[in-house]
Amino acid sequence: MIKKEKGSSDELKKELEVSKAKLALLNKKSIHSVKAKPKKKEAKKKTEVKKLKTKKTEASKLEVRNTEAKKKAEAKKKAEAKKKAAKKKAEAKKKAAKKKAEAKKKAAKKKVEAKKKAEAKKKAEAKKKEEAKKKEEEAKKKEEEAKKTYEEELEEQLTEEEITGFQIDRTDMDRLSNKVCEIVAGYETEGMFQSELWKKLKLSSRDGSRLALKLERMGMISREKILENGRWTYKLIIKRTPVSTSSLEGAPCLTCPVEAQCSIDGEISPKTCKLIDDWVRIESKHSN
Repeated sequence: MIKKEKGSSDELKKELEVSKAKLALLNKKSIHSVKAKPKKKEAKKKTEVKKLKTKKTEASKLEVRNTEAKKKAEAKKKAEAKKKAAKKKAEAKKKAAKKKAEAKKKAAKKKVEAKKKAEAKKKAEAKKKEEAKKKEEEAKKKEEEAKKTYEEELEEQLTEEEITGFQIDRTDMDRLSNKVCEIVAGYETEGMFQSELWKKLKLSSRDGSRLALKLERMGMISREKILENGRWTYKLIIKRTPVSTSSLEGAPCLTCPVEAQCSIDGEISPKTCKLIDDWVRIESKHSN
């Protein structure tokens, strides 16, 4: 609000107009009056003019003050508006920063949740894989159990003594074992299916299987498990051929007159024996 010192500018203007009207009236009277006192009128006129000038000056000063007050008010208003705008801008900036921080926080939280989900998924997949692997192993185990041969079942059922001491009634087991080894040796490293061998020897699968286990324990043959026509069976491969007594029947040592004097480092020795040389030569020719 603008302070009033001697009245408002409008009031001063009105007073000024009134004074002007009075002065005009006095001037008019002074012209038309014939016998007026000139000095008194002159003094009054001067006083009125002086008052009028004073009022004009005051009105002008008041107008200047009003203008300055208006300018100050406007400047203050602008300053306040600027301050408000700055405050608003600062608040908006603060709000934007807060919003950004919250968005960042949410993004970080989302990232953590995504990481947790990924880890949980990874764990679930690992667990699933482990379970699948376990199932696969169990299935494989069951499959392996299903692949068990009759011999494997026998091995589980029989003791080592029952296997190595296996006998067939009224059968020379040494002779039978030698015969089996001779037949299998004929197939060399390729081996032969045990079912074929049991047919040749007219043995049951039970007796043949137990005999094969016995010979394997003795280290004379090895058994190789293979899938043949959708069934699991064994190939028998020779490991050690037994010594045949028939190979020694023609040896000269059995009927040698000086056999008692024969020794490796003696005068009579198998190293220098002509009889042994002749016998080996003849046996070689027969075998070829």
